[in-house]
Amino acid sequence: MLKYQEIAGKIEKSIKNQRLKQGDKLPSLEELVSQFNASKSTVRKALEILENKGAIYQLRGSGIFVRKLKRRGYIDLGLTRGLKGTIGEYEMTTEVLAVEVIDATSEIAKNLSIEIGDAVYYIKRVRFLHGQPLCIEESYFVKSIVTYMNKEIAADSIFNYLRTALKLNLGFSDSYFHVGKINEEESKFLKLSIGEPKFYLESIFYLATGKAFDYSKTTYHYDQAQFFIQATSE
Repeated sequence: MLKYQEIAGKIEKSIKNQRLKQGDKLPSLEELVSQFNASKSTVRKALEILENKGAIYQLRGSGIFVRKLKRRGYIDLGLTRGLKGTIGEYEMTTEVLAVEVIDATSEIAKNLSIEIGDAVYYIKRVRFLHGQPLCIEESYFVKSIVTYMNKEIAADSIFNYLRTALKLNLGFSDSYFHVGKINEEESKFLKLSIGEPKFYLESIFYLATGKAFDYSKTTYHYDQAQFFIQATSE
């Protein structure tokens, strides 16, 4: 993890632990530089990350302030730390249905910018929130980047594994939203009737270098999932 990412994480944790309210003022740039023993450019980069995530806002000449914290139980579609990382204190469990190496189809290759037939890890999981089905996930990880995967890892937080064990520097994501109807297979896992509504999300996750490493397709239970996105004016 790079220094500015570490600083951003610590500031964000401090905001949550201190339960700061919307509009509360944080230490000045100079105070943060001294606190973290880092350069101004490094701290500014950390603050930029937090501003892009919607955790803070900066007013020139006035200081750094906390933005309104998200509502409890809502899934942040603007983060790239994985579903479990956005749920926070809520009890999430996972049933792993498949972990295997397959050849990339034309659809997978196109979304991951790889060649058809390249090796990818295919992972299929059902995620539960407090014991109730939340979503079905199908993910395709580029094997040359995510070099090892098993069911034990897939049952926990994959993105935490990528950061801590594989030391990958995760970057950004693109998301595409659809509203559709539940099919027969989805109805069994989500305990819904065929034809009921579903929220369908396709996501492509990238390393900080801009290289795609994960293409995921997630079908959410319409009555269990709640979402939010924080945006800036730029």
